[in-house]
Amino acid sequence: MASTLHPPLTTQPPARQTDLGLGIPTYVYAVVFSSFCVITGLIWDICWHISIGRDGLFSPPHLIIYVGAVVSGIFSGYEVLRTTFVGSLAEKERSVKIWGFFYSSLGALFCIWGALAMLTSAPFDDWWHGTYGLDVTILSPPHTVLALGIIGVQFGAIVSVLALKNQNKYSQTGTSAQQQSRHQVLFWLFALSAGFLLTMWFTLLSEEIDKRDSHTASFYQISAVAFPFLLVAFGRAVPGRWTITTVSAVYSAILLLTLWIIPLFPAEPKLGPILHHFDHYQGFKFPLLLIVPSLVLDTLLHKYPHWKAWPLSLLLGTAFLVIYFVVQWYFGAFLLESPLARNWFFGSHYWYFGNSPDWEYRYQFGPWELQSTPELLKGLGIALPLSILSTRIGLAWGTWMNKIQR
Repeated sequence: MASTLHPPLTTQPPARQTDLGLGIPTYVYAVVFSSFCVITGLIWDICWHISIGRDGLFSPPHLIIYVGAVVSGIFSGYEVLRTTFVGSLAEKERSVKIWGFFYSSLGALFCIWGALAMLTSAPFDDWWHGTYGLDVTILSPPHTVLALGIIGVQFGAIVSVLALKNQNKYSQTGTSAQQQSRHQVLFWLFALSAGFLLTMWFTLLSEEIDKRDSHTASFYQISAVAFPFLLVAFGRAVPGRWTITTVSAVYSAILLLTLWIIPLFPAEPKLGPILHHFDHYQGFKFPLLLIVPSLVLDTLLHKYPHWKAWPLSLLLGTAFLVIYFVVQWYFGAFLLESPLARNWFFGSHYWYFGNSPDWEYRYQFGPWELQSTPELLKGLGIALPLSILSTRIGLAWGTWMNKIQR
């Protein structure tokens, strides 16, 4: 396969289906829209499981997910066929050649394979439910296939936007106003697609980093591995004053809007045993306060952009863990224990229908969810190098993404 990098471009890409003179292909908007569909459909599906219990191959949240897969596959597939059969030589030079015949952008390839994996998971999931019943975990085998497909589509959307954005560094065409508008639109398309991927990543890990785990070292160890590499990679891929913060804001907005909107609709459990009765959807989760360490990461990246990789990783990884620990330790306790969190805004009162609403630890930490100070400090000591290493990987990955032009 050809390299994803390309020498500086000095000519305007040949005409193709684009938006209002900004030179952004329609399929780029389509795959970002697909990324939005799959993550909102997935969160709705989780709320469906904890509120109703039963679903089918064509349940409403599944249909939203399938729409995302189909739109991503069709628009990306069309772009590959168009470039292969009617694309100009310049467009083909901007593409990677696959199977010795087809020409495709790297982002379109991720989207196509992701869409295929998602659609393959649908009958697999239906068979799984029919054979083994309701899932008890998010990452069942068919859901794992679905998750990999969703990540493929979402990463494909990110790469599609980045390739176009990086090409525009060397192809300054149009008026100054058009260039500025194109820059702003591409930045927001990137922030949206990156925020959707961050939301997906959190959703996959949500059972391990629940508010009930916020007073254990494992919560911070998992977070130290999972989040710095993504956040720093996004900040390095699109250098900007508030890139990481904007991505975290998109992640927060998706979780908040689904938390506030989905419970407005009626739903009731349909799978026994039903220990908790209600007549509306139960919400998913309030977002982690990633936006706070994101502000710090943005500030440090902007202040020390030329530091070598390892010293910068030490600074950013340490800053992330310290800030994240302080805000999440207290906020996790607030969400679980405070009566002020038991409302539509924070959603801490939502409860699975199969759990007893009178459980004595519903609104407090259980003894197994607390650690002594020495145990906690030891665990945080392990989390620190994990955070630094995760940050270093993010810097390398983000530097690679910053150079993608195909």
